[in-house]
Amino acid sequence: MLDSVSSRSAHRDNGRWDHHCIPRDSVDALLASWAARRPELDFSPVGVIARLGRVRSHIDAELSTLFAAYGLSAANFAVLVTLARIGGERGVSQRRLMDELGLTSGTISVRIDRLVEEGLVTRTPDPELKRNTLIALTDAGRELFERVVPAHLGNERRLLSALSAEEEEVLAALLRKLLVEFEGSLPPHAAPLRLGLVLAPAHEAITMRSSVGLPALPALLVRKAEEGGPAAGAGVTTGDLLTRAGRRELRSIASLYAAIDDAAKSRRLRLELWRGNESRHVTVRMTHAEPVERSLAATPGVTARGLHVV
Repeated sequence: MLDSVSSRSAHRDNGRWDHHCIPRDSVDALLASWAARRPELDFSPVGVIARLGRVRSHIDAELSTLFAAYGLSAANFAVLVTLARIGGERGVSQRRLMDELGLTSGTISVRIDRLVEEGLVTRTPDPELKRNTLIALTDAGRELFERVVPAHLGNERRLLSALSAEEEEVLAALLRKLLVEFEGSLPPHAAPLRLGLVLAPAHEAITMRSSVGLPALPALLVRKAEEGGPAAGAGVTTGDLLTRAGRRELRSIASLYAAIDDAAKSRRLRLELWRGNESRHVTVRMTHAEPVERSLAATPGVTARGLHVV
């Protein structure tokens, strides 16, 4: 008993049980105001979305202050750090840089122009490919990168100092879980099991069902069931909504991967699905995966419209 009490005390001391002691913030005041004005509406999503935006605004201001101390903007820093990560002596194509940063051709050209004027990067024709331009760091650009990055990482560490290492890890995992629903995902290169499905994330599924007058359900929508694949063989078809897999509710692709992992030994995955307004259950016999060229989604645009290939 004493060991149990000591363990709970240690957890509290480490900040794991202090959520009830967190002071109210500006979003709490906003939610309380809306609850008083419109008690029939559910404003709980605002507690997440508004905080993400407000925390981001504080962080952006702090980051911009540090970049300005080195004569940089956040936009120019992004170009420098990306060139340092993917570029060599030869440099990288302007197109590759544009894709890495998720920018339009016009926007990346303006940023490169400014950095060329400041002597931090060079823009040269590619001797191997006509109409291709290579972008590379100059010696001055590399020297600036070496000075600013340690300061930048220290600044980011400072901005997260309110969180313990464990809390930071949990927050990063939850943000990853949310972000991948917008970026999409592909199976790992050596995925041992496959369902043969292309799935839309829950937020897209809700939109699609609402557009045809069906009730909103937070689940994964089947955009394609590969002919001859395990899921199609079990009776899953395009348009089905996957609500549960095994013991897990399917609000995210992470939950489906967890359910696949649960069923790795038996190679049988029981799915609950909705077809229109009718609930059904099917059992999928999973097979070995065929090799894929890419691993799990790491950057926006890996799959179209945030789709998941499983």
